[in-house]
Amino acid sequence: MSSQPPTGMATPVTYPPPEQVSTGNTMVPYTFPQAKLKLRQTQPARTPLVLVACGSFSPITFLHLRMFEMASDFVRFNTNFEVCGGYLSPVSDAYKKAGLAPGHHRVEMCSRAVEHSSWLMVDPFETVNCDENGEPAYVPTARVLRHFDHEINTVLGGIEGTDGVRRKAKIALLAGADLVMSMGEPGLWSPIDLGVILGEYGAFIIERSGTDIDEALATLRQYEDNIWVISQVIQNDISSTKVRLFLKKDLSVRYLIPDPVVEYIEEYGLFQDEQSSKKKNNDPSSTGGKDKEKEKPTTTDGTSTPSSSTEETTQQS
Repeated sequence: MSSQPPTGMATPVTYPPPEQVSTGNTMVPYTFPQAKLKLRQTQPARTPLVLVACGSFSPITFLHLRMFEMASDFVRFNTNFEVCGGYLSPVSDAYKKAGLAPGHHRVEMCSRAVEHSSWLMVDPFETVNCDENGEPAYVPTARVLRHFDHEINTVLGGIEGTDGVRRKAKIALLAGADLVMSMGEPGLWSPIDLGVILGEYGAFIIERSGTDIDEALATLRQYEDNIWVISQVIQNDISSTKVRLFLKKDLSVRYLIPDPVVEYIEEYGLFQDEQSSKKKNNDPSSTGGKDKEKEKPTTTDGTSTPSSSTEETTQQS
């Protein structure tokens, strides 16, 4: 499959690549995570690839992590790419989705989930972006991908091949079928942003049972050479929404999400309704209740151009 942008697509929007993160009237240092990024390829004649999954990760589940492994296997056997890194990019608090834990908690949960992975990292870029008033700023998915492109291909100079020549890494979005379904709906996504996401960068989509992905792809035919669909051999329907529901009902979520994430949720009393939070706070044997973040159900920000920085990007909410 060709990875070149289709001809005749909308001119991509230009997002200035941030080297520092804006926080109101000040600029705070921002360090791009690269400790696990493979800076030198091990397979000759392959194009370096970096996978980016944007999403709420509230909380992160085993399915989110499995998506990366499924994509890695697919790339190895079905493409001419070599995976050099994978990134989780938790959405900004400005998204205001129901059940969205504060950004610093989501970043920490993701970090604990991938601590022992040899290639997965967490980039807090979206969560630390603020507007001129110091409030969390919404970061469009197209800008997120440009951010990774800038950091890896401009700042770091790309990835060194087995022949010693540095090459530009392909940055691609890793997402669930729900995302591509939304992209196929007229008026939901800006044509310019679609041109950047699917035309300029591309996407690896994890198929899900019950989703007519072919119908969605039919409306995105101009980008078909830059979209790779990955089948789930073992169906997995774990979602953050279901995990939050279990937690509110004081049910166990072990083996649905990584143990370090379970421990973090218990430590800070996340995703509990008021009644169960009070119950835990009154239980001397409980480890919950510390720095409890009270969940405030809200609607999405109402933007007509949804970012893949929604849970839909990572399969299910």
